[in-house]
Amino acid sequence: MWEYRGQKRPPFAQEPAHGQESVWDYPRPPRVEACQRVVEIYDNAILLARATQVYRVCETGSPPSIYLPNQDIDWSQLAVLPDHTHCEWKGKASYWRLARDAARVAVAWSYPDPHPAFSMLRDHTSFYPERVACYLDDERVLPQPGKFYGGWVTADIIGPFKGEPGTGHW
Repeated sequence: MWEYRGQKRPPFAQEPAHGQESVWDYPRPPRVEACQRVVEIYDNAILLARATQVYRVCETGSPPSIYLPNQDIDWSQLAVLPDHTHCEWKGKASYWRLARDAARVAVAWSYPDPHPAFSMLRDHTSFYPERVACYLDDERVLPQPGKFYGGWVTADIIGPFKGEPGTGHW
């Protein structure tokens, strides 16, 4: 189904300017890379997490997802959800909600026992920028379109992105 896997940029992809990255240059399967940027996660004025040593997961067609070390998260603000999904690359995902949220909407996910190629994501968690305020070096992150995906859209990342209208065939 995926014609584009990071080896060539499709004709509909935006051309990156200096200092920008195209999500169409990311590989499939995804690449995990260490990232040393300041990451902060807030629910309103409550700081949920702050980290400076994180991982970026870069996959064709999607903005990167940022994974923070669990030790940098205020777990008293979160509660586990019973839901699970499966990623073909990373394995079984677990989900977290805000502890005080009666709606029980997932704001974060993790891979407690990831597949070996993604073992570095063990003890790391990512957050949905659509559901909590995520910052990368003081830039407020925009959510990846589509409500399902957890990519972090910043000024230096260009698409179009998986999840936008008309991208269901990707």
